[in-house]
Amino acid sequence: MEFISKTILKEVFLSKPEWTHKGEYGRLLIISGSRWMTGSPSTIGLAAMRTGADMLFFVGPERAMNVTANSSYTFITEPLTGNFLGMQHVKQVLDFYDVMKPTAVAIGPGLWRNDETRKAVVEILNQINVPMVIDANAIRALSQEKEVLENKQAVVTPHADEFRELTGVQVNPNITQRADAVKKEAQKLRTVILLKGHVDIISDGNKIALNKTGNAYMTKGGMGDSLTGICAALIARKINKIDLFTAACAAAYINGRAGDIAARKLKEGITTIDLINNIPLSLQGK
Repeated sequence: MEFISKTILKEVFLSKPEWTHKGEYGRLLIISGSRWMTGSPSTIGLAAMRTGADMLFFVGPERAMNVTANSSYTFITEPLTGNFLGMQHVKQVLDFYDVMKPTAVAIGPGLWRNDETRKAVVEILNQINVPMVIDANAIRALSQEKEVLENKQAVVTPHADEFRELTGVQVNPNITQRADAVKKEAQKLRTVILLKGHVDIISDGNKIALNKTGNAYMTKGGMGDSLTGICAALIARKINKIDLFTAACAAAYINGRAGDIAARKLKEGITTIDLINNIPLSLQGK
């Protein structure tokens, strides 16, 4: 086990070629949101944009997409009828995916936790063949359909309760126990797992890394969504590509460090937007 340090930034952020063009640093599709959880898509998108993603596409229930479209005039949105993602929307989501040709997908935050949404998530994941970050309610949707992860390029980013629902394993604060559990389950699922916590644990079933950036003020809603956006931006690249394990390690470090920078002055007053606004300083190793 090794702790992640800021040296990982040198591995991940190389000089950009002068003759690069729009889209080579990521075309990211974000499947997120519901009538009651409208902020998740914007949070993911803004964090991804601050991390370098070139183009952001969003699909989700109409109210969430209206909020998202107002978050940035560069966001491209596809609204779905109704209050939450359901089986009736699967074709529309996949058609949007085909048209926008994303290089990566982020799915889960803000999606409603019900059987219809779970079924829709599984069906969508079955049809996606680009690298993806799977978070929040999309993780819970996989708990009875883990075979969906076979032959997929995925980073799964649970907190402790999502990890329990996905794997059946209850972790405690003991770092060794958590690390052993994450490695074992990543090996079983043949995927990368980033278990969020006071110390983040990342494993691909072989290697294990620990991240200590972040602080006790980062309990505000949306700070896991920003991690999803950062990680998704990193795996979406066509140029200077990195493997999923390295992307997950870097994302954990960057998100926590941005939160540390924001918390220096703001402490209890920190918000997710403060964290996102400090991502550029985190990328610079500040």
